[in-house]
Amino acid sequence: MEIISTNISEPTTIFWNGKEEKTGIYKYPISNSIYLGKLDVLKDTVIDRKHHGGVDKACYLFSADNYDYWKKLYPDLEWNWGMFGENLTVNGLDEATLRIGNIYKVGECIIQISQPREPCYKLGIRFGTQNILKQFIHHGFPGTYIKVLEEGNVKIGDTLILIEESKNTLTVQQFYQLLYAKEKDKNILQLAITNIHLPENKKEKLKKFLY
Repeated sequence: MEIISTNISEPTTIFWNGKEEKTGIYKYPISNSIYLGKLDVLKDTVIDRKHHGGVDKACYLFSADNYDYWKKLYPDLEWNWGMFGENLTVNGLDEATLRIGNIYKVGECIIQISQPREPCYKLGIRFGTQNILKQFIHHGFPGTYIKVLEEGNVKIGDTLILIEESKNTLTVQQFYQLLYAKEKDKNILQLAITNIHLPENKKEKLKKFLY
């Protein structure tokens, strides 16, 4: 997996349900490295800290491999890396094989895969339609948030080198599909609830489906 774009944003004013608010969803590529901190990306915009930023969502990665799929669905948009609000656009990132809890060395950082991105209305605003939310969920490749275990700079061309693979085999895609499935697969549910790397609040919400 290789970083092909580093992306940050300035605060952008949007209107939603008749109200004015600001968002950091409008990320665009920069030529410089970016600094991954424990809670967020330095000089990036994080407005809604209830749902973005923090230990379990310090940085968002999205796969460059999925861009062609979305470009075909939305050919009239002005495309660039960062369209999904990701800080790092990564070649070869595959949620179907990426285990939650995996630890990687990238640039000066040590990072850990934490959880998939769950889309909200702000993605719909960037794409000009809220239809993308259902499409994004159905497609099943949501990108991933990471924990930053060791802070530092990362840049275009840096590769993610696996240091430690999680013993729990739950993948980002399996957990993502579990979140939205009406019928929860008991085996995947058990994997999620016993995964020590998932946030506790996520696991608590899933426990009721065991019974």
